[in-house]
Amino acid sequence: MTQANNIQNAFSPATLKLWLQKIPYAVFLGMKAELHKTDFLFTLPKDERFIGNPSLPALHGGVVGAFMEQAAALQLIVSMDEPRLPKIINFSLDYLRPARLHDTYAKCVLNRQGRFITNITVTAWQEQLDQPNAIARAHFFTPQPT
Repeated sequence: MTQANNIQNAFSPATLKLWLQKIPYAVFLGMKAELHKTDFLFTLPKDERFIGNPSLPALHGGVVGAFMEQAAALQLIVSMDEPRLPKIINFSLDYLRPARLHDTYAKCVLNRQGRFITNITVTAWQEQLDQPNAIARAHFFTPQPT
């Protein structure tokens, strides 16, 4: 079954909300996810608790990174034939511009899903997708169920 079929057949907005509620840090961040055809748009709502630089004001880089990591994990869960929580191997994050106190969005691309390792690219932006605040690459350990 392809990722598009998994999303269209199994992941309704209600199911997606349940998965978000299963991840405590996603709940803490107030993450949201919407389904647009076969792609997800993840949202980190603006919240003054997450300000890291009050003089701009800008979001703390750790919050942006955590949001992006959680988005990648959720994207991976959706792509699995038998959904389960993946284990992060590494996460490489490039900050490109400050994330101001606005809603922040993320989009994930599953580059390769092998038998044990999955590679995902995440782009986070606030105003325009072509002006990202950060980009990341994540590797997850995803052994096939026995």
